Amino acid sequence: MSLHPTLQPYADAWNQSVEAISELVQPLVEADWNRRTPCPGWSVRDVVSHVIGLDCEMLGDPRPIHTLPRDLFHVTNDQQRYMEMQVDVRRHHTAPEMTSELEYTIIRRNRQLRNESREPGRTVRGPLGSELTLEESMRRHAFAVWAHEQDLRVALGRPGNLDSPGAHVARDVLLAELPRVVAEKAQAPRSSAVVIDVHGPVEFLRTIRVDIQGRGTLETAPALGPAVTLGLDWETYVRLACGRVTPDAVSDRVKTEGDPDLAAAILRHFAVTR
Repeated sequence: MSLHPTLQPYADAWNQSVEAISELVQPLVEADWNRRTPCPGWSVRDVVSHVIGLDCEMLGDPRPIHTLPRDLFHVTNDQQRYMEMQVDVRRHHTAPEMTSELEYTIIRRNRQLRNESREPGRTVRGPLGSELTLEESMRRHAFAVWAHEQDLRVALGRPGNLDSPGAHVARDVLLAELPRVVAEKAQAPRSSAVVIDVHGPVEFLRTIRVDIQGRGTLETAPALGPAVTLGLDWETYVRLACGRVTPDAVSDRVKTEGDPDLAAAILRHFAVTR
């Protein structure tokens, strides 16, 4: 395999998650494909369509030529319209059509990864014409597919893989957003610290320090006398950070200490993806 060593963990995480998705949906009857997921407006079929579409984008396939209906209440901005295209074009596909396309897409992507010889720093095209490195593209992709695996598990009542390779990629992706959440969005006081204590299948304790200029940094060292400490389980952390639940809906699963107003502001801005 010619894949660069720094890219291999992301390829492995993607593969494990997408194979888990395939295993989850293979035996579903038609009605199960219409089950609602935590993604607003999306059914099981829609989430699988999105995963297929994400991999088609990684393959460089042409985007579908398709006009979206005007009554999709959950589509409110350009990014959502971009993502919805791959979903809506498959909305009337049958279960066998969905599973067949998913399997074929997985085969094609595995072949692509086996032949991947580009360096991690190579610039590639991202959504909406953005540019990012190949490493960042594969990192985000591994995270997205794992997050959607979890959406399907919630919809189908089949929990699992909360400690899989994709879960650890998700941890790093979500942690990288915490300084912005705390310092910029929640406007934590300068020269303060916020501690996030997560337990469960993936455990970690991180401190976000806000310096005198109001910039946030992420540290592993615990803080003495933090302004706020948030304690929660890993699954709740993921669902909050991915915008799948509101803070009010999981208030019984989040323990807060310190400044209640700052804690509420952090939780209000906790979602970094949708």
